[in-house]
Amino acid sequence: MSTSSTIELLATDLNAQGGVYCPNPKADMKLWNSHPKVYLDVARAGEAKCPYCGTLYRLKAGEHFGASH
Repeated sequence: MSTSSTIELLATDLNAQGGVYCPNPKADMKLWNSHPKVYLDVARAGEAKCPYCGTLYRLKAGEHFGASH
């Protein structure tokens, strides 16, 4: 199963640690027919790719997570 889609996220879509779980409702996946739930750290690099389905979760341009350094 390979969707290879890209999901653009707002900073408010990330959890307190700066990540999301895949499968994710924003990716229009049904939990009952998807892969196991996996945590993806989006904040660290601005994007993260699911190792199961290949979906890329990316912060939208101009979005920033957390405090500025």
